[in-house]
Amino acid sequence: MGRITTVIFDMFNTLVEDGETYWMASFQRIVQEQNLKANAIELRKEWSSGDQAFRDRRTNGQLPFQTYYNAWLGGFERTFAALELNGDPADAVRIVLEDMGQRPIHTDTVQALELLQEQCHIAVLSNADDRFLNPVVERLGISFEAVLSSEAAQCYKPRPELFHNMLRRLDVSPQEAVYVGDRQYEDVQGASKAGMRAIWLNRDRVALDPNLTEPDHHVESLLEIPTLVDR
Repeated sequence: MGRITTVIFDMFNTLVEDGETYWMASFQRIVQEQNLKANAIELRKEWSSGDQAFRDRRTNGQLPFQTYYNAWLGGFERTFAALELNGDPADAVRIVLEDMGQRPIHTDTVQALELLQEQCHIAVLSNADDRFLNPVVERLGISFEAVLSSEAAQCYKPRPELFHNMLRRLDVSPQEAVYVGDRQYEDVQGASKAGMRAIWLNRDRVALDPNLTEPDHHVESLLEIPTLVDR
């Protein structure tokens, strides 16, 4: 792979799990704890349309930066109004963020990170708010060279400015660093536009999108990465 001094990781769906099962569990909690006259599937579907709109516009540099907390709070306000529910939007966001901070760690994560620490520096760069990213970092029990959230940087992947911000914090050049993530758009394309190499973690063997930047490497397990970096 050439000289690599630093491996930077995405967090959710890369180092920890973040599948639909966990999201549905959060919405079931909201329905139960707030005693809402709705089912979790209906609530999730209505809320998700607003969440997707937020994700579509968040990389527009002409718009003010919006945290996940504020976007999701507004989403629950609209969802409860649309479904005519007497829900508590702030409490609903609290539940989602609390659950995000408790996502299970992938079985290959800790071993892969410990192996890489013997070879190079490791860091975390995630589209996340600190309030749910930091609890996950603490649970990993790994000493990272740097941890940077989109909230702290006021910028979302795949904008290259976010990657450049992290590189400055680490004091490394783009050529010395590689980014590892599960999304071809946010992670692979974003890192590539920042001049970095990108490893696509494709656990589910998703087909490559020909309209997006191809990764320099793709792996199905984090345990493949130490060997790649050592080449």
